[in-house]
This record gives sequence, C-alpha cells and structure tokens, in this order.
Amino acid sequence: MEACHSPEQFNVTSYAATAVAVVTFEAFAGMWINAFIVSVICMTWVRKRTLNSYEKILLLLGCSRFCFLCFSWVYVFLLIIYPNYFHVHPTLQLLSSAQSFFTCSNFWVSACLCVFYCIKIANFRNSFFIYLKVKIDRIVPWLLLGSALFSLVNGILVYDFTNKPHCNNSTRQGHFWKVKIKTDEHFFTFYVIIGFVYATPFTAVIFSALLLLFSLWRHRCNMQTTSLKDLSMDAHIKAMKSIISFFVMYSINIIALIVGMIYSTKEENPIMLMTYVFMCAFPGLHSLILIFSNPSLETTLLRILTCVKCTVCMTQEL
Repeated sequence: MEACHSPEQFNVTSYAATAVAVVTFEAFAGMWINAFIVSVICMTWVRKRTLNSYEKILLLLGCSRFCFLCFSWVYVFLLIIYPNYFHVHPTLQLLSSAQSFFTCSNFWVSACLCVFYCIKIANFRNSFFIYLKVKIDRIVPWLLLGSALFSLVNGILVYDFTNKPHCNNSTRQGHFWKVKIKTDEHFFTFYVIIGFVYATPFTAVIFSALLLLFSLWRHRCNMQTTSLKDLSMDAHIKAMKSIISFFVMYSINIIALIVGMIYSTKEENPIMLMTYVFMCAFPGLHSLILIFSNPSLETTLLRILTCVKCTVCMTQEL
C-alpha cells in the first residue's frame, strides 16, 4: 500500500533538501577559502619564523571560520538527514557547544581585525589613541586571548543550556521541522548573556568604522589644497572598503543569529535552516574579500588558479 504524502510535506522536504545543498556548497567553499588563508600564512610563518599582528589575526580568524563551517555543516546534516542522532547524549550538547564557541570566536576575532584597522590607519592626536597605535603589536595577542576566553565561556554556557531537561528534542526521522525546545523565564538570563557576548564585538565594529570614516573625512579636508593622492588616503579607502563590507555582512549575520535564537523556542524550524544559510555564507565571503585586499594572498591565489587552468587545458589536449 502506497504511503500518502500531503503537498505540504513535499514542500517542506524539498525546502530542507535545498537548504542542505546550499549550506553544503557554502560550507565547503568557505572551508577551502579559509584553509587557503591559513596555509599561506603558515608557510610565511615557517619562512620568516615570525608573524606580524595582522597575520596573527588572519591566522586565528581563518582557523575559527574553518572549524565553524565544519561543525555547522555537520550540525545541519545531522539535523535533517539523521535527526535521531540528537537523542544520543551528548551529541546535541557537544555540537551546539562547539558551534557556539567557533561562532563567537569568528565574531570576536573579526572585530579585533576591524579594531586593528582603525588603530593602525586612523590618525588622531589624542594621547590615548597614540599610545594604542604605538603598543598595538603588544595589544593584539591579548585581544586574541580575550576573544578565545569569551568564546570558551559562550561554549560552556551553551553546553550547560542544552544539557538541561528543558531541551526536550521531539525530533523524529523526517520531521526535523517539528523540533521544539521548551524554555521558561529562568533562561532569560542565558539569552541576555549571549546577547551581550555578540553585541560587544558588533559595537566595536561600529565604532571602528565611524572612527575610520571620521579620520578619512578629516584627512581628505586637509588634502583639498593639493591634487596629489598620498598613501595614507589609499590606506584609509582600502580599510573602509573592507570594514564596510564586513559591517554589512556582520549585520546580516547578527540578524540571522537573533532570528535563530527566537525561533529555537518555536515550532517553525524551517526558519532555522534559513538562518544557517545566511550564517554559513558570511565566513567564506568575508575571507574572500580579505584575500583580494591583501596583495600577498591575492598573488598566491591567482598563481594557483593559473596553474590549475593550465593543468586543465593540458589534460583536455591529451
């Protein structure tokens, strides 16, 4: 006897399959891009035996984004294809905790990059800002350590949250969209803390963009008397392009994260898949922008693509 399926079930299943395909493409493309950044910087580290502050930030950022995409893909894949695995303790707890750790790490290290751009390029006569500019190479390791600690706290909180009885996962094979997490007022504190953890780097990005924009405007006013275009202006413009593009994607990612937190307590979990599509797109796209804004990374990438193209052409000729 043939099983009857409603059109709504087919629509949801089709939606889920499309979401998995999109997330898979974004995840593997993003992992390749960030693995490229990490490998190039590691080769530079071996060759020079040292890394500057910018390279340290990029190295940690590439690692955190690679791991985030890896765990996000595993999470979405299990959620849709093998949802019953989330009943096996501690699969849900470990995946959620690891994913939250690398999500938070991605946000905080990205914010550190924006702050680094601002301090390194912006020009202000304030004594505190001058002190930061002089000491930035010593400050960066502490910023990265702080980012790791905040991310660790976030991961522990999420593990504790998902390890309690309120996470009553009623998932059945083929019915992942009916997942419901029961919450009550006691977990309001959890959402406040998580919100603070993600809002702080976002605020740092906003202030960095505003300070850099103000510095660019003031520098442009000072240069109006001459038609020459100096290196400082070029540095300002390149940094602004990178920060603005990052700010736009960061905003979309924050909105997706908030929507995901809201709908994690409701039954409309197809919305959760949409948030994963947006969140998995961010690490790869921004890392690609970072590659093309860095002459060394861009040259290496173009060289690799040229070699791949030549290899493909030779194979076709044979």
